[in-house]
Amino acid sequence: MIPDSFSRRQLLFAAGAGAIAVSMDSGNLSTPAAAAEAGAAGTREAGATGTKDAAAAPFRYCLNTGTIRGYKLALADEVDAAAKAGYHGIEPWISSIHNHAKSGGALKDLAKRISDAGLTVESAIGFGKWAVDDDAERAKGLEEFKRDMDAVAQIGGKRIAAPPSGVNSKEGLDLIKAAARYRALLELGDTMGVTPQVEIWGASKNLNRLSSAMVVALESGHPKACILPDVFHLYKGGSDFNGIKLLSPQAVQVLHMNDYPANPPREKANDGDRIWPGDGIAPLTQILRDLRANGGGTVLSIELFNQSYWKQDALTTAKTGLEKMKAAVQKANG
Repeated sequence: MIPDSFSRRQLLFAAGAGAIAVSMDSGNLSTPAAAAEAGAAGTREAGATGTKDAAAAPFRYCLNTGTIRGYKLALADEVDAAAKAGYHGIEPWISSIHNHAKSGGALKDLAKRISDAGLTVESAIGFGKWAVDDDAERAKGLEEFKRDMDAVAQIGGKRIAAPPSGVNSKEGLDLIKAAARYRALLELGDTMGVTPQVEIWGASKNLNRLSSAMVVALESGHPKACILPDVFHLYKGGSDFNGIKLLSPQAVQVLHMNDYPANPPREKANDGDRIWPGDGIAPLTQILRDLRANGGGTVLSIELFNQSYWKQDALTTAKTGLEKMKAAVQKANG
């Protein structure tokens, strides 16, 4: 039986899959799968690409600046590296944006630099505590998000990560309450022009699986609800990659791209074990084909923190990430 809390709209699949009710990835939590309204899915605005050919492609390529974080570059230099490497977009960390402003840099000038370089700001990485139970702490988290969203908007950004910050160590997060808190965050984002994405952290005690993130997005009841998956985090949290087949382009607008080796085993793997796409055992061909079949338009943002890669120069590392993603997409197209 479908709980009363689910509406008919929530059970319609935006990618055109029709009215379906199936379980998400295996685990303790099973729920009817759905996505956002059909009218909000489909194709995203071509203006998000900057060029017609990029808009028509099934994927766009983005540099999450965490991939070159070990070089300790200024954000302006990270922008230059992304542009020279040939990316469509960039996904900076909030701390870098604020540091740019603190050092005297005008965010409007940074926005122009990014635009002139032919880049878009597809997302940004922040850590505000939006899901915690403590009202006062959550209020502080929303204020942090307000500042962060303002900074992202000033440089032309349209999305921001909403990870399970502050709810990592203790199990038992009430997902329905978390959904209401996510809605409040989305409503704040509406006023700022920036959409928060429920980010999955595989090592967290909560929101560590595709299913739990989707419950929060679905139950928020907000038309802009979406999630931010990561290949490594889906693996780390034990999600079944077949769950991606159920997700519309609205539900997954950005995917953090990386790969993982057979060793260390999943239980012992950590962020530093991420490797270039195609160099590990992740089912990238399946993932990319499923995303394309769902409607395409996904932003593939390379994110890994492998210190061994930082032994070469930053531009080479950035270029390698793009080449590896393109090779994975080419393989999926074969």
